[in-house]
Amino acid sequence: MKILITGGTGLIGKILVEKLKLKGHEVRVLTRKKTADPLEFYWNLKDQFINESAFKNLDAIIHLAGASISERWTDSYKKELFSSRIDTANLLKKYCIANNVHLKSFISASGINYYGTFTSDEILDENSGIVQPDFLANLCKDWENAAYNFADLSDRIVCLRTAVVLAKNSGAFPLLKKTVDFNIGSGVGTGNQWMNWIHIDDLVDLYIFALENSKIQGNFNAVADDLPSNQLFMKKLAKVCRKFFLPINVPAFVLKLAFGEMSSIILEGTRASNKKIKSKGFDFKHRNLEEAFTTLV
Repeated sequence: MKILITGGTGLIGKILVEKLKLKGHEVRVLTRKKTADPLEFYWNLKDQFINESAFKNLDAIIHLAGASISERWTDSYKKELFSSRIDTANLLKKYCIANNVHLKSFISASGINYYGTFTSDEILDENSGIVQPDFLANLCKDWENAAYNFADLSDRIVCLRTAVVLAKNSGAFPLLKKTVDFNIGSGVGTGNQWMNWIHIDDLVDLYIFALENSKIQGNFNAVADDLPSNQLFMKKLAKVCRKFFLPINVPAFVLKLAFGEMSSIILEGTRASNKKIKSKGFDFKHRNLEEAFTTLV
């Protein structure tokens, strides 16, 4: 297949691009830098421009682009979080229409915070809907709506509601490991908030699974089986790293002072089910948290 990827140089995208190439797919990457690579195509959201050659005989789009949520959420950065996800999707649609492109599939990232950012023992699945309509819930809703706007241009739409991605050299894991390496690993806030997570290898395989299986469509939680509390998550990481675990949690106010509103994604957490994607035949390689940590340490 001929696949166009946004966010192809990010944490997930880089690995996904290489795996898709190894499987024989032609992978085209949209980039904000002009390069000589014939499979990299320049785009500029501000100028509403995409190199139209990227759309020639195109089969699928995987939309991974989006500014990191792990920055302080100023008013201007909140706009960037929306624009980098929704406005980019709208620009893709504009160019698909202009170039008479009909896709076999449009696959978009989304977030597990679709349900809201709060703590509850309730296990949420794809039919739960938005339980608490906060900032991230609204962001994810608009993100997914932008994907479903491709319904008249694509045979199917898939949205992967992604949990914290555990990867060795990027994302949240190196920061968490650093605290443990200094023997200051501990829970934060109450420590009772749930930690949805997924290993980077499983997430990349999940995108490929969604791409290559024409019967896969709709929303899916991209989370592993093992759902620990924040305190247990950090305790297991300390154990795997053979470091001390501090029994005294970091107070919530410290996180709020340091990160502002963004601290909610650290201090709160729901439980999400992955039964739907497993019922479609996807097999997670990394189901157990300690085993996943071991592959990364």
